[in-house]
Amino acid sequence: MTAIEISEPGGPAVLKPAERDVPAPSDREVLIRVAAAGVNRPDLLQRQGKYPPPPGASDIPGLELSGTIEVLGPNVAEWQVGDRVCALVAGGAYATYAVAPSPQCIPVPKGCSLVEAAAIPETFFTVWANVFERGALAAGETLLVHGGASGIGTTAIQLGKAFGATVFATAGTRAKCAACERLGAARAANYRTEDFVTVVREATGGRGVDVVLDMVGGDYVARNLDVLATDGRLLQIAFLHGGVVQLNLVPIMQKRLTVTGSTLRPRSVEEKGRIARALKKRVWPLIERGAVRPVIHATFPLTEAAAAHEALERGDHVGKIVLTVGAEAAH
Repeated sequence: MTAIEISEPGGPAVLKPAERDVPAPSDREVLIRVAAAGVNRPDLLQRQGKYPPPPGASDIPGLELSGTIEVLGPNVAEWQVGDRVCALVAGGAYATYAVAPSPQCIPVPKGCSLVEAAAIPETFFTVWANVFERGALAAGETLLVHGGASGIGTTAIQLGKAFGATVFATAGTRAKCAACERLGAARAANYRTEDFVTVVREATGGRGVDVVLDMVGGDYVARNLDVLATDGRLLQIAFLHGGVVQLNLVPIMQKRLTVTGSTLRPRSVEEKGRIARALKKRVWPLIERGAVRPVIHATFPLTEAAAAHEALERGDHVGKIVLTVGAEAAH
């Protein structure tokens, strides 16, 4: 099969097409003929040598994919050969074939192309696990999403609104802010020209928001604590501005705030399988009726993975970048 290897840590040019043996599924795994694979920021970090795959995972990058099940491994009863699925994987998606734990597979939502389906797992698993499970966002509450134009951001805005929350967002250009508002944000603040704390406080009558989803860290942490309402929750899922910060405990105590966070890749198959079941039950109906859709910014052929990484690093995208692997990807 064709796979994209990381020849050495470095820039996008180190991503090289190579020939690999087709992997064989182990216990509770399936072999998938890949149609499309999502491109995510953890892939960039892995390419740079900063985010190695967990023990036992493929060294081939790629954390999400869509395609057709080709082979069932031992003790797989819930799937059949020929089923069209999207899957969260710990690595290996940048290839024409990949194995995935069967509990981490979900049927392709009705009405979704395989390209759209490949853009779902990483962002939807992350948003569901953090915003709705750890953050317990409820209807009638307010949510601030940083990086609103990213894959995570476009997902969080849509899901927050679909479940009855009022959503605010930040983004770096007027065009991206407009895109966030089209997706359902009540107000998007341009972080280059506006102070999001001021914008959100004005929009909420000084109350602040119940939940903040942050992937920036660094100097945003203190401002996030400032913009949270009493009993608010800060959900940290990345730290583009740095992971080591000084923390003022006073607002946390005075407003009874919760500061939490998580990573997805190292979690067990059982945990990811539970999230998959929750998504199928709670979110798939929203996707299938068009209330929520994955936002696709651009697609690249698998062999142009380096160009896809360059596009993601430029930061001018709204939504997801996807690698197309098989001819069936558009269907």
